[in-house]
Amino acid sequence: MSTTGIELNTRRPWLAEAVELISSMRFAISLLTIISIASVIGTVLKQNEPMPNYVNQFGPFWFEIFDKLGLYNVYSSWWFLVILVVLIVSTALCVVRNTPKMLRDMRSWRENVRVESLRNFHHKADWQAPLSRAALAEQSALRLRHAGYATKVVEKDQAILVSAKKGAGNKFGYIFAHTSIIVILLGGMLDSELPVRVQQWFFGKTPFTGSGVIAEIPAQHRLSTGNPSFRGNTAIAEGQTSHTAILNQPSGVLVQELPFGIELKKFHIEFYSTGMPKLFASDVVVHDLENGHKFESTIKVNHPLIYKGIAVYQSSFDDGGSKLRLTGFPMTGASAASFPIEGEVNGATELTFGKDTYAVEWSGFRPFNVENVAQGNDARAVGKNVGFNAQLSATLGKASGAAADPDANKDLKNVGPSVQYKLRDHTGQAREYMNYMQPLTLEGAQVYLAGVRSNPSENFSFLRIPSDERHGVGDWMRLRAALSDPAARQEAATRYASRALSAEQRGGGALAGQLKDSAARTLDIFAGSDGRGGFVGVARFLEQIPQAEQEKAAGIFMKMLNGALWELWQVAREKNGDAAAEPTDANGRFLQLATNALSDSFLYGAPVYLQLDDFTEVKASVLQMTRSPGKNVVYFGCLLLTLGVFAMFYIRERRVWIWVRDVDGGAEALMAMSTQRKTLDFEREYEDLSVKLPQPA
Repeated sequence: MSTTGIELNTRRPWLAEAVELISSMRFAISLLTIISIASVIGTVLKQNEPMPNYVNQFGPFWFEIFDKLGLYNVYSSWWFLVILVVLIVSTALCVVRNTPKMLRDMRSWRENVRVESLRNFHHKADWQAPLSRAALAEQSALRLRHAGYATKVVEKDQAILVSAKKGAGNKFGYIFAHTSIIVILLGGMLDSELPVRVQQWFFGKTPFTGSGVIAEIPAQHRLSTGNPSFRGNTAIAEGQTSHTAILNQPSGVLVQELPFGIELKKFHIEFYSTGMPKLFASDVVVHDLENGHKFESTIKVNHPLIYKGIAVYQSSFDDGGSKLRLTGFPMTGASAASFPIEGEVNGATELTFGKDTYAVEWSGFRPFNVENVAQGNDARAVGKNVGFNAQLSATLGKASGAAADPDANKDLKNVGPSVQYKLRDHTGQAREYMNYMQPLTLEGAQVYLAGVRSNPSENFSFLRIPSDERHGVGDWMRLRAALSDPAARQEAATRYASRALSAEQRGGGALAGQLKDSAARTLDIFAGSDGRGGFVGVARFLEQIPQAEQEKAAGIFMKMLNGALWELWQVAREKNGDAAAEPTDANGRFLQLATNALSDSFLYGAPVYLQLDDFTEVKASVLQMTRSPGKNVVYFGCLLLTLGVFAMFYIRERRVWIWVRDVDGGAEALMAMSTQRKTLDFEREYEDLSVKLPQPA
């Protein structure tokens, strides 16, 4: 075989060179190498991710370059498909060029050899026998046939040539292996996005980029039930029916019509103790839209439903629109009045707060969450606070930051439901929040976790709101409102000065007034009257003090802040009609956690905190719909490839020639043997024939 391609006899040199290049083996191997490199890129780089993820990963500059190269969807990019088509053509031309030669060689007995050429073979032997020329030739042919060779005896140049061959089917290895490449590539292209792309290029189909009800999407964004190949997803809530699948495209989605409808009766899910799904399955009813036939089935992972050439796989699960009932608490201003609010997952609720209007976009709900609540452990950044002054944290006694200890033991527990939502303002800016319905016990105290993040690629950072004696957040909310009320801060400062001084000191007036003003100033700084509140504001204030005196000033400041906040808490409780808190360790612990939460609340970034009170869960099943007519084609190609590999490696072509001529007293035979690959088996077979063929009859 030659690595050159088909050589055309034409007056156009460029055409002859192009055909020779495309049909050459070296060109096909080069294309296979390029496809291998592209496949490595498609494996290393996650495909079909949301575009913002790629922007965050590579930055705007490289994102644009990789996007132009089609690296985010390698296997459906135009250049990859072009390479596949050219490789199919090149391999087909190689097969067309070499197959006739190989078939002719398989049928050929190569009887045109001459005795001089046989003497030049490396593997040769000769002997004489007291037989006639014809008898010796017939005897040799019989023994070769007994060894598994096919033979042909011909008269030639006053001699007889016995030509034998064995393992000629080795040539089928090349034919099958190269044909399998063509078949597999064709099957892969049938199951690729090429049929969908063709409909977009030539039949006016375009991705849908808007939002709305699927049934109202125009026809130019919908693919018919006759679409030969597709892979899409559909999410079905319990009690609902879907007749379509959604095909994600780089610039939108296409709606694939199905010849049947799938109704989800019940979705089942089981979990491991770690919170990972153990089993999920869908009980469905299939409604045939053509004949009205319907039947029930259960779709499990690795147990798909196959109907009318469409395989329905259990892909994932989601929320199907759970009904949520919550209580809203103001996070700004001097009011602590709560209000009810309701929502539905995957929907939105309008929220008016003061003069501003917000949209609460309910993005997720989990009926339970398994967390690692071991002492000192925080596997999911639970309770992780955001961005505080670390240098002064130890001095200020702030228990901030994640309570994480990677070496701690695991203590996995179900901490109850959680709700996830986005709060979007009138400018379109939004932050995402996740709140737990029940308090978690962290470091020996019960706290409500309120998570926040600005970007979906970030982890949630959590505000820890301490649970009060009523097992709610009301006490902390009233303390926060009192901190925002100048009159309440003045009252707390007055009480602090009165409690801190003796009767004689209070009688002087001047010292009491100074202490009151200092306490009021301390509360004002912590409340953010100068711009930034919480411990960040405290740190900025302490930075104005000479560095040598900062540590002492920080201790005095924190002592006064703790005392003033205690009195502020009493003011808030009296305003709500509650009895004054007793100075116990439990109340002291509550105030410490409340102080930390008050500081962190300035970074929470939301005007309201939404506490989940009740819910009605609605499950949804995410099913993957695939029609893959190329699957059987690929299977056939794999069969051809297997047969071809076995033929090339395990079938060895051997040829034997025996030249028989008359000599005095009988006949003389000259044997020569050849093969494409000289192996130990060939050497043993040659030695065996060299012994058996000359043996007398």
